[in-house]
Amino acid sequence: MTEEGTVKGKVFLVGAGPADVGLLTLKGKEILEQAEVVVCDRLVGEGILSLIPRDAERIDAGKRAGSHTMTQKEINQTLLEKALEGKCVVRLKGGDPFLFGRGGEELELLMQHEIPFEVVPGVTSAFAVPAYNGIPVTHRDFASSVHILTGHRKQGQPLQLDFEALARLSGTLVFLMGVLALEEICQGLLAAGMQPQTAAAVLQQGACAGQKKIISCLSNITKEVKRQGVQTPAILVVGEVCTLGNQFGWYEKLPLFGHKVLVTRPKERGKLLADKLRQLGAEVVEHPTIRIEKIKVNLKLWREFERLSQYNYLVFTSPAGVSVFFDELAARGYDIRSLGTAKIAAIGPGTAQEIHKRGLLCPYVPEVYDGEHLGILLGEICEDGEEIFIPRAANGNLQLIREIEKRACVEITDLPIYQTVYEEFPAFADVKGQIEEGQISMVVFTSSSTVRGFAQATKGMDYSFVRAVCIGRQTEAAAKELAMKTMTAKEATIDSMVEACVKLSKGGADRWI
Repeated sequence: MTEEGTVKGKVFLVGAGPADVGLLTLKGKEILEQAEVVVCDRLVGEGILSLIPRDAERIDAGKRAGSHTMTQKEINQTLLEKALEGKCVVRLKGGDPFLFGRGGEELELLMQHEIPFEVVPGVTSAFAVPAYNGIPVTHRDFASSVHILTGHRKQGQPLQLDFEALARLSGTLVFLMGVLALEEICQGLLAAGMQPQTAAAVLQQGACAGQKKIISCLSNITKEVKRQGVQTPAILVVGEVCTLGNQFGWYEKLPLFGHKVLVTRPKERGKLLADKLRQLGAEVVEHPTIRIEKIKVNLKLWREFERLSQYNYLVFTSPAGVSVFFDELAARGYDIRSLGTAKIAAIGPGTAQEIHKRGLLCPYVPEVYDGEHLGILLGEICEDGEEIFIPRAANGNLQLIREIEKRACVEITDLPIYQTVYEEFPAFADVKGQIEEGQISMVVFTSSSTVRGFAQATKGMDYSFVRAVCIGRQTEAAAKELAMKTMTAKEATIDSMVEACVKLSKGGADRWI
């Protein structure tokens, strides 16, 4: 029982499903984004981990065969202690919390201390991983039932499985955590009378870049696994439905299957790019290397609001600049009528789209989406004596202004309204290792500042291992300064960057597409 007056928080047992962030439930995502403390398992996908709020306390409770970061007793105690601090605590578990997830054990201690809790079910790998490999666990022609078992055994003890009963079943058998005991399981089923030619499949790292399937028969699957090699986590499926795996396999046919892609764009702007990559089969890891911070007390900007109608052109060089400008305009009690007859120009279609969201037209966008060509365009259309207002990032590229001034005698107000701040996460230490080991195929950079932020967060790594997909020439130049291997999108758009990733996945490199 808790002491009288103790502030109690709440614990949520959230099933994260397999690695694919798209398989996290909507409720799970909603709760995770509100978490103050997250106690997470090893098998939780990196895409899901990226949803954890940046100011939340993250506790690694990862378990792997023969190695536990925390014992189960320590995990239970941690959940209790954090809840007693009045925190919103998320116990983030791979798969489903109540399917071999020891969720019930974690709740027992919480109940003893009257800690409120909820359980959010997750998609189990017993169904999702076979599905991602084209194996339906039931099929009217092959199996009308499915049986989920664990291949895990207590140290020094045999498997607690009734092989004779299992051999008599006509349904599909799914063994979670069964690879280490694969030979014992197969021998047990064969000894109990299951036919040697019964189809079987071992499925490695389902729903992520490391996915691999081995389909054989019960008598031969152990030999095939030894020959081809399998990395955990992996599951064993036994049953004739396994014969459908090659016919129905869909995930491995997607153009970016087998590739893990790191997206470095600021969190609030990375979703569109990440979603497009995932739709093409990539495992996407989102680790923003920069974040946008508006200049909080910007007296110069506030004074400019009073004379906006005097400007002939309003020029934006990023979607972030558009958002900060119009949010601040509204916060100071102005609306779009304050712009008067000012014409609006943008550096590219992404920035123009952000302007369109405000109900405004943006007729001036250069054919090449960079500061140099925006400056050329403005220099050609502006008349002498006109005024241009450029609200943008601190330390913005001066090429834009130089190109304007080469071509027109105009008055330019170049005003910082936000700054980019480099992000640093403990996860970047793991990112370095994954890149150097070839696990991360590509790193996507949408600005030169994301490159510099990446370099800041990964000091000391060998950047020649990085295969950088860059949005434009300035970004490419920043990547090449670090000796990264680069491919630059033909156009400075999200779709063009995705095309570049597909091109790179097929062996193209260091050239325009």
